[in-house]
Amino acid sequence: MTLLAPAWSPTTYLLLLLLLSSGLSGTQDCSFQHSPISSDFAVKIRELSDYLLQDYPVTVASNLQDEELCGALWRLVLAQRWMERLKTVAGSKMQGLLERVNTEIHFVTKCAFQPPPSCLRFVQTNISRLLQETSEQLVALKPWITRQNFSRCLELQCQPDSSTLPPPWSPRPLEATAPTAPQPPLLLLLLLPVGLLLLAAAWCLHWQRTRRRTPRPGEQVPPVPSPQDLLLVEH
Repeated sequence: MTLLAPAWSPTTYLLLLLLLSSGLSGTQDCSFQHSPISSDFAVKIRELSDYLLQDYPVTVASNLQDEELCGALWRLVLAQRWMERLKTVAGSKMQGLLERVNTEIHFVTKCAFQPPPSCLRFVQTNISRLLQETSEQLVALKPWITRQNFSRCLELQCQPDSSTLPPPWSPRPLEATAPTAPQPPLLLLLLLPVGLLLLAAAWCLHWQRTRRRTPRPGEQVPPVPSPQDLLLVEH
């Protein structure tokens, strides 16, 4: 008996291809049903810190975006990479201590984090400081690790460049834009019509007085009495 292949439509083939491609590429989900952070992580970090005979120089990111939960996860991603590097140069005893600490933060590799962006800047510090910050990040994440989906944190973000930020606030520009600044020009505009009216009134008064003193054509001006005449009139 000959078996015939099912007659699938082109849409069915397209859906199958999409399902296969999504399964091969993996999911972008970053969540944890069970807490990967143990209850004694601080003890493991302290044992490694106490064993160190000297503070090895390491680097930490100095301009990561200030995110309450994503920021802690991003710093653990960078710290986990340092644990892997240090294991390649450490002795057998320290390798064991590094591996115990690395196990506490290895859960970050379960999420598909993007490579660090080129805008990220690093500064040198000591491994004791790195271990202290790692412990702080685990403390911050432990209450939320099973209650949050960290899919939005898969791309490390830098703080805005200082050259693109607006200039810092200073009191001088604020005082220059205070409401009292435009008052002198406004007061001048209000007093200008009043001054023009007073000037016009004074000119009219002066013109009327001048007109009274000026004789009309054919009109005789009475003589101005002399001082002697004034004395005779008084006597």
